Amino acid sequence: MVLPKMALLPIVLAASLLTACQPKSEDILYRDETTPITAPQATEDSKRVLLVINSASPESRDIGAYYRAKRQIPKENVVLINVSTTENISETEFNVGIKNPVNDAIKSSKNQIDFIVLTSGTPIRLKDNGGNSVDATLSTMNLSLPPIAELKKQNIICSQNPYYGATTPFSSKKYNMYLVTRLIGYTVEDAKKLVDNSIIAKNVKGPFFLDKAGNRTDGGYGQLQTLMDRANAKLKEKGYNSTLDTAEEYQLPPEPLMGYITWGSNDGAFKADRYKAIKFLPGSICETFVSTSARTFKPTNEGQSLIADLIANGVTGIKGYVAEPYTFALAQPDILFDRYTSGMNLAESFYAASQICKWKDLVVGDPLCNPYKK
Repeated sequence: MVLPKMALLPIVLAASLLTACQPKSEDILYRDETTPITAPQATEDSKRVLLVINSASPESRDIGAYYRAKRQIPKENVVLINVSTTENISETEFNVGIKNPVNDAIKSSKNQIDFIVLTSGTPIRLKDNGGNSVDATLSTMNLSLPPIAELKKQNIICSQNPYYGATTPFSSKKYNMYLVTRLIGYTVEDAKKLVDNSIIAKNVKGPFFLDKAGNRTDGGYGQLQTLMDRANAKLKEKGYNSTLDTAEEYQLPPEPLMGYITWGSNDGAFKADRYKAIKFLPGSICETFVSTSARTFKPTNEGQSLIADLIANGVTGIKGYVAEPYTFALAQPDILFDRYTSGMNLAESFYAASQICKWKDLVVGDPLCNPYKK
């Protein structure tokens, strides 16, 4: 990705469309047309999750029903919307068809909603291919933050994520926002695997693999490389198995990973076949320093490397970008892995590691995944 000077800023900165023919909420108890799912009993954690299902998408209905059953999401925490199934959505349709129904459901809920889960079949991006992510916009719907219209330092500072750098559990009441994640992949089965891997995740000491790039050493790139050094040192200090790879060749880690940082196709030595062969343990999380890694979840061999390939390979949580985010928006690996291994859940760890909100970010995975919970 070719970045302007602004991309090299220092990393650390001080009425619904539901229709009469739409499925009723109890219909979401069905994974498909024939297989009933027993109504779940809610847990305290599951009561904090609002599950948003796009009734216009069979994939969304299938994944939503699966997640609801596996995580015991209460019926009152399921919101049905009916919007386009395209990857882009207009602001008007987003406001009327997604934001308003979600906001109404939260206001009327007897539970405190901290996490919002979207699925495949719901648009990922506002306006056009350069727009902000639906997820990030929904996350900040209560915050009076203007979108970053111009890449000026003051605009970026004004869009700083209130939860950035946090070391304590998230509360929507405290931060006036929500942590939004998504269950998505190339296939419905990939998305369901995110849920399964979250549930069976175990507290293991690694391995973590941080892959530095020989051609990413200046400005904001170099700062991210330094944060990889810091992440590796922190993990080792805490007793975790961590490798900081500085080899010129793009490496295929020899065993399934619990954590991974890579420059992906931005690495001058990148090898797509190795990237697509990386394996992961249940509960694993990853950040790729790639501008448009979440631009699509449809198979393609064009453009930069995609996080969907790593989802297909079994990663449990990963952050991507629906359009160019610049280096100041990337999840900082030293914070990401430190918070996760200290007992914060998947959503808390990714959001605590990310400086900017209402931007291009898209966090994939079950927010409740927490193998290191104290």
